[in-house]
Amino acid sequence: MIRRVLPLVMISCFSCGVTPAQADFRLCNNTAGRVSVAIAYTDGHSWLSEGWWNLRPSACETLLRGPLAAQYYYVYAMDERGGEWKGKSFMCTRDREFRIDGREDCFARGFDRTGFFEIDTGRDARNWTVQLTDPSGSAAQ
Repeated sequence: MIRRVLPLVMISCFSCGVTPAQADFRLCNNTAGRVSVAIAYTDGHSWLSEGWWNLRPSACETLLRGPLAAQYYYVYAMDERGGEWKGKSFMCTRDREFRIDGREDCFARGFDRTGFFEIDTGRDARNWTVQLTDPSGSAAQ
C-alpha cells in the first residue's frame, strides 16, 4: 500500500518546564484525527523500536517514563487517512504491537523497515514533548 505524505507538516518539539518527578518523553496529537505512533532509541549499545500508541485528537501520551537517557530519539506516526510523519532514519516495525531489538536486517528478520524522524533533545534535557500538528496549523498549541 502506498501512503501519501502530509505536506508541510509542522512538528513542534520543546523541553517541558515541569517538576523533576515528571521526567518523561511525551507526544501530543494536536491533529484533527487519530494517529498511531512508534518510537526508537538507543542506550549507546543497542537499538530498540516500539509501538504502537494510538492517540485520539488533542490527546497526549507518555512514550517513555523517567529521565531521558539519550540525546536523540526517533518517531514515526501515521494517521487514519494514510498520512505520515516520517524521516530518513530507518528502524524495524510491524503492523501490530511491537518491541524490536536492533535496527539492522529488518526484512530478513520478518519486520518492516520504516523511516523515522529524528528528535534532538539536547545534552541536558530530562524530559521532552513532541507536538504533532496538521499542516493546516489549526491544531491548538
